Amino acid sequence: MKYFLLALTIAIPAQAHQVIGIADGDTLTLLVDQKPLKVRLANIDAPEKAQAFGQRSKQSLSDLCWKKDADYRVQDVDRYGRTVAVVTCNGVDVNRAQVERGFAWVYKKYNKDRALSALQDQAREGRRGLWADAEPVPPWEFRRQGRR
Repeated sequence: MKYFLLALTIAIPAQAHQVIGIADGDTLTLLVDQKPLKVRLANIDAPEKAQAFGQRSKQSLSDLCWKKDADYRVQDVDRYGRTVAVVTCNGVDVNRAQVERGFAWVYKKYNKDRALSALQDQAREGRRGLWADAEPVPPWEFRRQGRR
């Protein structure tokens, strides 16, 4: 009698990390290995806190992630030492969700997600979030104005 060894591949899911802080519409803090890790959402730029829709953008990210389990895929480390990543909270790609909801712009200078432009166009056409404003100011322009 011949015996066959059946090899099983068991997919072990990535360890989920709890979201313990929301700084603004594109920055959150995860608890990773019992330590806080500040994560900047990749490919997008959300309104600054003092800018129109800044607080609503932060609230949107909070609704998506606060105290929820999150996974992240690192893309880079920014000049401030923050991890730049695509984050998923309870199965939702929050980078895309923020654009879809109209609470973040596609950050064209750094964007690596081709689907984001279409999502932004849909949000603009639907006048969702910041696109309800007659003349929304991108955060990179808002920050530049603040330096003058």
